[in-house]
Amino acid sequence: MARASLPNGRGAQLKNAMKRHLLPTFLLATLLAAASTQSADAASRPNILFCISDDQSFPHAGAYGTEWVKTPGFDRVAREGLLFMRAYTPNAKCSPSRACIITGRNTWQLEAACNHIPIFPHKFASYCEILAKNGYFVGETGKTWAPGIAETVYGKPRQLAGKPYEKRRAKPPAKAISNNDYAANFTDFMEDKPDGQPWAFWYGSTEPHRAYEYGAGVNKGGKKLSDIDRVFSFWPDNETTRNDMLDYAFEIEHFDNHLVRILDELEKRGELDNTLVVVTADNGMPFPRIKGQEYELSNHLPLAIMWKNGIKKPGRAIEDYVSFIDFAPTFLEVAGIDWDKSGMHPSPGRSLTDIFQSEKNGMVNPKRDHVLIGKERHDNGRPNDWGYPIRGIIKNDVLYLQNFETSRWPAGNPETGYLNTDGSPTKTEILNLRRNGSNKKFWEQNFGKRPGEEMFRVASDRDCVNNLAIDQAYAELKTELRAQMLRELKQQGDPRILGDKDYFDNVPYAFDSGRHFYERYMSGENIRAGWVNKTDFEKEKLD
Repeated sequence: MARASLPNGRGAQLKNAMKRHLLPTFLLATLLAAASTQSADAASRPNILFCISDDQSFPHAGAYGTEWVKTPGFDRVAREGLLFMRAYTPNAKCSPSRACIITGRNTWQLEAACNHIPIFPHKFASYCEILAKNGYFVGETGKTWAPGIAETVYGKPRQLAGKPYEKRRAKPPAKAISNNDYAANFTDFMEDKPDGQPWAFWYGSTEPHRAYEYGAGVNKGGKKLSDIDRVFSFWPDNETTRNDMLDYAFEIEHFDNHLVRILDELEKRGELDNTLVVVTADNGMPFPRIKGQEYELSNHLPLAIMWKNGIKKPGRAIEDYVSFIDFAPTFLEVAGIDWDKSGMHPSPGRSLTDIFQSEKNGMVNPKRDHVLIGKERHDNGRPNDWGYPIRGIIKNDVLYLQNFETSRWPAGNPETGYLNTDGSPTKTEILNLRRNGSNKKFWEQNFGKRPGEEMFRVASDRDCVNNLAIDQAYAELKTELRAQMLRELKQQGDPRILGDKDYFDNVPYAFDSGRHFYERYMSGENIRAGWVNKTDFEKEKLD
């Protein structure tokens, strides 16, 4: 706006009179212009709705063709937006996976937050915190970044996903399902939202995380054991396992029911078209050999994204490899926030807007041809609170894994209950089959020790049971994948690859009650691990 000036050669009286009239007029014009800019900015900046289930593997949604899980909400987002066929978390456990989402960084770049149940480092901002500082109204309900401790440098709790909305409660459809009325809490958030202000909301259900009401899928969900088209080859195919899978499906449907209500609420308010809706999960299903590991079923997750005002040619299926570290860069870009000036630490993630603006099906950007994955410590249960370190790369449907400490038990020590595998009927079946001598193969596949390298063609071996790393016919491919993985990990400053192999093992567990679990349990202390069953603990060491 041009600056107003007084004509020369006039008397002081005229100058003063004009100042009295022109200055308020100038200020009013300036304020109106600023308000107009803010209003236009708010109208153009999309709202961001991030919806995340707790422990759900790809392809367990109707849009992917799975018929024993009914997900009309997810299917709508995929139908009216994009369905991603190759979305992966870098680390298949709750808090490290969610740390990648909120920061845009791989877990080996997040110091203590690489581990499960850590003290979240003060230095790393979340995308929700940055949106809140840049004009967004931000809130959440359910499970956000967790479990662990996230505090400011002054010891006050950080709201990594915004202001909590938890007041509304409803009778759950089965035991162990949360009574959080997620959708009603979202409505409360919308009622609080100032008119004309863009918003961001995190809907994080605690379903289908365990525990389950055994038989709920059949007895309350109307499902049949024969609905399951296939039981994974590393589990026994029996009534117990199938019931367990259907109970898992019933809880996914609870998450999706609230998603349907949230979408309906947005549509009723006329806010759906300019809302970027992302629906995914944090890690794979809470069953042996999946959650807490780094196999195909552990890290490969459902993902659908809808944004009616921002996605060209909806209804496409996308074959690009997408990592969870791509979410935060996407959100800040569509919000008009410069990442480099935002206060976020550098991210190797890439915004998904190139895919949004394309009209291609299948592979949109050939550069998105791989993702990196890995883990350190998840649940305690090994001597010295050690983890089970893995790094991996998935490229062109080949998964390569390097297991760094093969003398350790992948799922945790047997004598302390295999703590990195949640207690479940399926887990109990597999443990008992070994104990009674009926079948040791399932136990070896789910809980046994592993070689230093593994490699699988996931398109034909989603169960990851045919290890190609020992096949000389794949030696050259294995060398190429390992070299690329190590090169990129070095570029990203991974302490383990740079020579500090004990860094993550030495990071303290967040809560005193869980530290040094192995030593305390083996010394006779009555220490609880509520996520496993008492019968999971072996009566003697198995090595």
